[in-house]
Amino acid sequence: MSHHTQQPKANIGTVTIETDITLRRMIARSAEPKGTVLLLHGFPETIYAWKDVAPALATDYEVHAFDWPGYGLSSRPSVDQFSYAPRDYAGVLKNYLDRSGINRSKLTIYATDISALPALLLALEEPDVARSLIVGDFAPFDRPAFMWESLQALKSKPASDEVRAFMNANREEILANTFFRGLPEEARYEMSREFREDIAVGWGHGDMTSVDAFYHYYSEFTRDQDYFEANLAKLRTPVTVVWGSEDLYIKKEMGIELADRLRADLRVLPGIGHYPHLQAPSQTIEEIRASFQ
Repeated sequence: MSHHTQQPKANIGTVTIETDITLRRMIARSAEPKGTVLLLHGFPETIYAWKDVAPALATDYEVHAFDWPGYGLSSRPSVDQFSYAPRDYAGVLKNYLDRSGINRSKLTIYATDISALPALLLALEEPDVARSLIVGDFAPFDRPAFMWESLQALKSKPASDEVRAFMNANREEILANTFFRGLPEEARYEMSREFREDIAVGWGHGDMTSVDAFYHYYSEFTRDQDYFEANLAKLRTPVTVVWGSEDLYIKKEMGIELADRLRADLRVLPGIGHYPHLQAPSQTIEEIRASFQ
Protein backbone atom coordinates (compact mmCIF):
# COMPACT_ATOMS: atom_id res chain seq x y z
CA MET A 1 0.00 0.00 0.00
CA SER A 2 1.20 3.50 -0.77
CA HIS A 3 1.36 4.68 2.86
CA HIS A 4 4.27 2.32 3.47
CA THR A 5 6.49 4.43 1.18
CA GLN A 6 8.94 7.05 2.47
CA GLN A 7 7.18 9.75 4.46
CA PRO A 8 7.17 13.31 3.11
CA LYS A 9 8.81 16.00 5.23
CA ALA A 10 6.68 18.38 7.28
CA ASN A 11 7.51 22.02 6.48
CA ILE A 12 6.89 24.76 9.03
CA GLY A 13 6.19 28.37 8.09
CA THR A 14 3.67 31.15 8.70
CA VAL A 15 0.54 32.52 7.07
CA THR A 16 -1.20 35.84 7.78
CA ILE A 17 -4.96 35.40 7.86
CA GLU A 18 -6.01 38.79 9.27
CA THR A 19 -4.29 42.13 9.81
CA ASP A 20 -3.35 41.27 13.40
CA ILE A 21 -3.18 37.46 13.20
CA THR A 22 -0.33 35.43 11.76
CA LEU A 23 -0.41 31.67 12.32
CA ARG A 24 2.51 29.31 12.47
CA ARG A 25 1.61 26.31 10.37
CA MET A 26 2.91 22.95 9.28
CA ILE A 27 2.27 21.41 5.85
CA ALA A 28 3.29 17.97 4.65
CA ARG A 29 2.52 17.27 1.01
CA SER A 30 1.97 14.07 -0.91
CA ALA A 31 3.20 13.97 -4.48
CA GLU A 32 -0.29 12.80 -5.54
CA PRO A 33 -2.71 13.77 -2.77
CA LYS A 34 -6.04 11.94 -2.54
CA GLY A 35 -7.41 14.72 -0.37
CA THR A 36 -6.48 17.15 2.40
CA VAL A 37 -6.34 16.73 6.18
CA LEU A 38 -6.37 19.61 8.66
CA LEU A 39 -5.21 18.70 12.17
CA LEU A 40 -6.31 21.05 14.98
CA HIS A 41 -4.65 20.87 18.40
CA GLY A 42 -5.89 21.32 21.96
CA PHE A 43 -4.57 22.86 25.20
CA PRO A 44 -1.66 23.21 25.91
CA GLU A 45 -0.45 21.82 22.59
CA THR A 46 1.18 23.23 19.46
CA ILE A 47 1.60 22.00 15.89
CA TYR A 48 4.36 19.69 17.17
CA ALA A 49 1.58 17.45 18.51
CA TRP A 50 1.25 16.29 14.90
CA LYS A 51 4.92 15.74 14.01
CA ASP A 52 4.40 11.94 13.84
CA VAL A 53 0.83 11.90 12.51
CA ALA A 54 1.28 14.44 9.70
CA PRO A 55 4.16 12.77 7.78
CA ALA A 56 2.47 9.35 8.04
CA LEU A 57 -0.71 10.75 6.49
CA ALA A 58 1.20 12.79 3.91
CA THR A 59 2.12 9.67 1.95
CA ASP A 60 -1.43 9.93 0.57
CA TYR A 61 -2.80 13.35 1.58
CA GLU A 62 -1.85 16.99 1.84
CA VAL A 63 -1.71 17.62 5.59
CA HIS A 64 -2.07 20.99 7.32
CA ALA A 65 -1.86 22.03 10.97
CA PHE A 66 -1.58 25.43 12.65
CA ASP A 67 -1.10 26.92 16.09
CA TRP A 68 -4.24 28.65 17.34
CA PRO A 69 -3.83 32.30 18.37
CA GLY A 70 -2.48 32.19 21.92
CA TYR A 71 -0.55 28.95 21.35
CA GLY A 72 2.83 28.00 19.94
CA LEU A 73 4.30 30.80 17.86
CA SER A 74 1.05 32.22 16.47
CA SER A 75 -0.08 35.78 17.18
CA ARG A 76 -1.47 36.92 20.54
CA PRO A 77 -3.74 39.84 19.63
CA SER A 78 -5.20 41.85 22.50
CA VAL A 79 -8.60 40.81 23.83
CA ASP A 80 -9.96 44.11 22.47
CA GLN A 81 -9.14 42.84 18.99
CA PHE A 82 -9.88 39.13 19.43
CA SER A 83 -11.81 37.50 22.26
CA TYR A 84 -10.29 33.96 21.97
CA ALA A 85 -13.80 32.50 22.30
CA PRO A 86 -14.81 29.41 20.29
CA ARG A 87 -16.76 31.68 17.93
CA ASP A 88 -13.62 33.72 17.22
CA TYR A 89 -11.62 30.54 16.63
CA ALA A 90 -14.28 29.47 14.11
CA GLY A 91 -13.49 32.68 12.22
CA VAL A 92 -9.78 31.86 12.32
CA LEU A 93 -10.53 28.42 10.88
CA LYS A 94 -12.64 29.89 8.07
CA ASN A 95 -9.94 32.42 7.21
CA TYR A 96 -7.24 29.75 7.23
CA LEU A 97 -9.21 27.55 4.84
CA ASP A 98 -9.88 30.50 2.53
CA ARG A 99 -6.29 31.79 2.60
CA SER A 100 -4.81 28.32 2.05
CA GLY A 101 -7.01 27.56 -0.95
CA ILE A 102 -7.98 24.15 0.40
CA ASN A 103 -10.53 22.16 -1.61
CA ARG A 104 -13.17 21.62 1.07
CA SER A 105 -14.91 18.85 -0.88
CA LYS A 106 -11.81 16.67 -0.32
CA LEU A 107 -11.04 17.80 3.25
CA THR A 108 -11.21 15.97 6.57
CA ILE A 109 -10.80 18.11 9.70
CA TYR A 110 -9.58 16.32 12.83
CA ALA A 111 -10.34 18.62 15.77
CA THR A 112 -9.68 17.77 19.40
CA ASP A 113 -10.24 19.57 22.71
CA ILE A 114 -10.52 23.38 22.20
CA SER A 115 -10.58 22.92 18.40
CA ALA A 116 -13.74 20.84 18.15
CA LEU A 117 -16.42 23.39 19.07
CA PRO A 118 -15.02 26.04 16.69
CA ALA A 119 -15.03 23.50 13.84
CA LEU A 120 -18.64 22.56 14.59
CA LEU A 121 -19.71 26.20 14.90
CA LEU A 122 -18.24 26.91 11.46
CA ALA A 123 -19.96 23.80 10.08
CA LEU A 124 -23.31 25.17 11.28
CA GLU A 125 -22.75 28.28 9.16
CA GLU A 126 -21.00 26.53 6.26
CA PRO A 127 -22.12 22.89 5.86
CA ASP A 128 -19.53 22.40 3.09
CA VAL A 129 -16.65 23.35 5.40
CA ALA A 130 -15.30 19.81 4.89
CA ARG A 131 -16.32 16.44 3.52
CA SER A 132 -16.09 15.16 7.10
CA LEU A 133 -15.28 16.24 10.64
CA ILE A 134 -13.69 14.04 13.32
CA VAL A 135 -14.15 15.57 16.77
CA GLY A 136 -13.55 14.39 20.30
CA ASP A 137 -12.53 14.93 23.91
CA PHE A 138 -14.21 18.34 24.27
CA ALA A 139 -17.34 19.86 25.79
CA PRO A 140 -20.03 20.49 23.16
CA PHE A 141 -22.70 21.04 25.82
CA ASP A 142 -22.87 22.74 29.20
CA ARG A 143 -22.77 19.60 31.35
CA PRO A 144 -20.90 20.31 34.61
CA ALA A 145 -21.09 16.67 35.76
CA PHE A 146 -19.04 15.57 32.73
CA MET A 147 -16.22 18.11 33.15
CA TRP A 148 -13.17 18.13 35.41
CA GLU A 149 -13.73 20.51 38.30
CA SER A 150 -11.03 23.04 37.43
CA LEU A 151 -12.26 23.25 33.83
CA GLN A 152 -15.77 23.92 35.04
CA ALA A 153 -14.35 26.60 37.34
CA LEU A 154 -12.91 28.44 34.32
CA LYS A 155 -16.41 29.17 33.07
CA SER A 156 -17.28 31.89 35.59
CA LYS A 157 -15.69 34.45 37.90
CA PRO A 158 -14.27 34.64 40.56
CA ALA A 159 -13.25 30.96 40.33
CA SER A 160 -11.86 31.44 36.80
CA ASP A 161 -9.40 34.11 37.98
CA GLU A 162 -8.10 31.76 40.68
CA VAL A 163 -7.63 28.89 38.21
CA ARG A 164 -5.89 31.20 35.74
CA ALA A 165 -3.43 32.43 38.40
CA PHE A 166 -2.77 28.90 39.63
CA MET A 167 -2.14 27.53 36.13
CA ASN A 168 0.14 30.41 35.17
CA ALA A 169 2.17 29.81 38.33
CA ASN A 170 2.47 26.07 37.69
CA ARG A 171 3.62 25.71 34.09
CA GLU A 172 6.16 23.00 34.87
CA GLU A 173 3.62 20.83 36.71
CA ILE A 174 1.12 21.24 33.88
CA LEU A 175 3.65 20.30 31.21
CA ALA A 176 4.78 17.30 33.26
CA ASN A 177 1.37 15.88 34.15
CA THR A 178 -1.47 17.24 31.98
CA PHE A 179 -1.04 14.64 29.25
CA PHE A 180 -1.12 11.65 31.60
CA ARG A 181 -3.75 12.45 34.23
CA GLY A 182 -6.24 9.64 34.74
CA LEU A 183 -4.00 7.01 33.13
CA PRO A 184 -2.26 4.15 34.95
CA GLU A 185 1.52 4.15 34.93
CA GLU A 186 1.70 1.48 32.22
CA ALA A 187 -0.40 3.62 29.87
CA ARG A 188 1.95 6.62 29.99
CA TYR A 189 3.40 7.41 26.59
CA GLU A 190 6.49 9.11 25.23
CA MET A 191 6.39 12.78 24.32
CA SER A 192 9.33 14.03 22.32
CA ARG A 193 11.69 16.56 23.85
CA GLU A 194 11.10 18.71 20.77
CA PHE A 195 7.34 18.82 21.50
CA ARG A 196 7.80 19.59 25.20
CA GLU A 197 10.27 22.36 24.44
CA ASP A 198 7.99 23.84 21.79
CA ILE A 199 5.10 24.03 24.25
CA ALA A 200 7.39 25.64 26.84
CA VAL A 201 8.71 28.23 24.38
CA GLY A 202 5.25 28.98 23.01
CA TRP A 203 3.67 29.21 26.46
CA GLY A 204 4.81 32.79 27.03
CA HIS A 205 5.27 33.93 23.43
CA GLY A 206 4.20 37.58 23.14
CA ASP A 207 2.12 39.42 25.72
CA MET A 208 -0.21 36.55 26.62
CA THR A 209 0.41 33.06 27.96
CA SER A 210 -1.34 30.00 26.60
CA VAL A 211 -3.17 29.81 29.95
CA ASP A 212 -4.44 33.36 29.40
CA ALA A 213 -5.76 32.35 25.97
CA PHE A 214 -7.38 29.28 27.53
CA TYR A 215 -8.97 31.47 30.21
CA HIS A 216 -10.41 33.84 27.62
CA TYR A 217 -11.68 30.90 25.56
CA TYR A 218 -13.65 29.70 28.56
CA SER A 219 -15.04 33.15 29.40
CA GLU A 220 -17.49 32.87 26.47
CA PHE A 221 -17.56 29.09 26.33
CA THR A 222 -21.03 28.60 27.84
CA ARG A 223 -22.53 31.11 25.39
CA ASP A 224 -21.06 29.23 22.42
CA GLN A 225 -22.00 25.80 23.83
CA ASP A 226 -25.59 26.97 24.26
CA TYR A 227 -25.68 28.34 20.72
CA PHE A 228 -24.36 25.06 19.34
CA GLU A 229 -26.86 22.97 21.29
CA ALA A 230 -29.77 25.21 20.23
CA ASN A 231 -28.79 24.82 16.57
CA LEU A 232 -27.64 21.20 16.63
CA ALA A 233 -30.42 20.02 14.33
CA LYS A 234 -29.11 22.29 11.55
CA LEU A 235 -25.74 20.55 11.34
CA ARG A 236 -25.32 18.89 7.94
CA THR A 237 -21.58 18.13 7.75
CA PRO A 238 -20.83 14.42 8.37
CA VAL A 239 -19.30 13.98 11.84
CA THR A 240 -17.48 11.13 13.55
CA VAL A 241 -17.01 11.32 17.32
CA VAL A 242 -13.83 9.79 18.79
CA TRP A 243 -13.25 9.71 22.56
CA GLY A 244 -10.77 8.25 25.01
CA SER A 245 -12.57 5.94 27.44
CA GLU A 246 -10.30 7.15 30.27
CA ASP A 247 -10.59 10.88 29.55
CA LEU A 248 -10.40 12.53 32.98
CA TYR A 249 -11.09 16.06 31.75
CA ILE A 250 -14.22 15.52 29.64
CA LYS A 251 -15.96 12.24 30.41
CA LYS A 252 -16.90 9.88 27.62
CA GLU A 253 -20.59 10.41 28.45
CA MET A 254 -20.28 13.82 26.77
CA GLY A 255 -19.16 12.14 23.56
CA ILE A 256 -21.86 9.50 23.81
CA GLU A 257 -24.55 12.19 24.10
CA LEU A 258 -23.10 14.18 21.19
CA ALA A 259 -22.94 11.15 18.90
CA ASP A 260 -26.45 10.09 19.87
CA ARG A 261 -27.94 13.51 19.18
CA LEU A 262 -26.08 13.87 15.89
CA ARG A 263 -26.72 10.22 14.92
CA ALA A 264 -22.98 10.17 14.27
CA ASP A 265 -20.54 7.27 14.34
CA LEU A 266 -18.95 6.95 17.79
CA ARG A 267 -15.57 5.43 18.63
CA VAL A 268 -14.82 5.09 22.34
CA LEU A 269 -11.17 4.06 22.51
CA PRO A 270 -10.46 1.64 25.37
CA GLY A 271 -7.59 2.56 27.68
CA ILE A 272 -7.07 5.94 26.00
CA GLY A 273 -7.11 9.28 27.82
CA HIS A 274 -7.73 12.87 26.68
CA TYR A 275 -5.07 12.92 23.94
CA PRO A 276 -5.70 9.96 21.58
CA HIS A 277 -3.45 11.40 18.86
CA LEU A 278 -0.49 11.37 21.28
CA GLN A 279 -1.24 8.14 23.11
CA ALA A 280 -2.26 6.09 20.07
CA PRO A 281 -1.20 7.98 16.92
CA SER A 282 -1.58 4.93 14.68
CA GLN A 283 -5.26 4.74 15.66
CA THR A 284 -5.70 8.42 14.84
CA ILE A 285 -4.06 7.89 11.45
CA GLU A 286 -6.40 5.00 10.67
CA GLU A 287 -9.50 6.99 11.76
CA ILE A 288 -8.51 9.79 9.39
CA ARG A 289 -7.77 7.39 6.53
CA ALA A 290 -11.15 5.74 7.07
CA SER A 291 -12.90 9.11 6.60
CA PHE A 292 -11.82 9.09 2.94
CA GLN A 293 -13.29 5.66 2.20
